[in-house]
Amino acid sequence: MMIEDENKPLHLLSKISYYRMSGYWYPLYRTDVEKEFKEGASFNVAFEWYCFDKNLRKLILCELEKIEIAIRATIIHVLSGYFGPFWIEDQTLFPNQKGHAEILANISKEYERCDEKIIESFKEKYSNPLPPSWMLMEITSFGTLSTMYKYLKPGKSKIEIAESFGLDISTFESWLHTMVYVRNICAHHNRLWNRVLGIRPIKLQNPQKEWLVNKDTSNSRIFYFASMIVYFLNTINPKQQFREKFIDLVKSQQNLDYNRMGFPDAWQDEPMWNRIA
Repeated sequence: MMIEDENKPLHLLSKISYYRMSGYWYPLYRTDVEKEFKEGASFNVAFEWYCFDKNLRKLILCELEKIEIAIRATIIHVLSGYFGPFWIEDQTLFPNQKGHAEILANISKEYERCDEKIIESFKEKYSNPLPPSWMLMEITSFGTLSTMYKYLKPGKSKIEIAESFGLDISTFESWLHTMVYVRNICAHHNRLWNRVLGIRPIKLQNPQKEWLVNKDTSNSRIFYFASMIVYFLNTINPKQQFREKFIDLVKSQQNLDYNRMGFPDAWQDEPMWNRIA
């Protein structure tokens, strides 16, 4: 590997672990097996990818926050409307008894350790084992929320939640699971830009809103996931600027291989992306 300035990698590797940085060297290898660097492989280029990936994670995490909050609000509104304030404790809504018990156990732990003022006030005033859903769902982890939707019995309420975001139940459940997975990648500062997603979302077959025309677009890379974010935000905030921010960030990186991010050929022609391409 070409080292342009010996002091720079020495300093960086003392602040960023060798193992973490080495994940950004793979595109510089001749092959993943031999792990011999290509001619001209540069430490500075690998560090540029590291910085780009950091900014990408920040952008993704910011947009996932908006989506997560909207999903919480929808679940609260729909299920409380159908089943009342304490629906989470109703075992008849969750056919899988073991799954329901695990959900309640996780939620109870989160409730007990929560130090939000509104929760502390509820504990002081009431003896209920758990507060109403509109309080409880706000302190429930995104992962538990995803599991809860998975175990919720099929019916009008489950359909209504999914359709409010332009999806069917199976696709919404799958996308929710993938969002939790990617959120955890971002929260733990792990490599994202060229990752093959370990939890892949179901490909959307019957979109109710503008979606990718190229059905062969890989669902194992970040471009497909970024398209999912656009799809959600077009409902949550039609004036969203995520597309512009995402493409500006990608284009700011000169040494980027779009294929490693899952960009399909002629992606600029996709209706949901071509306005800013």
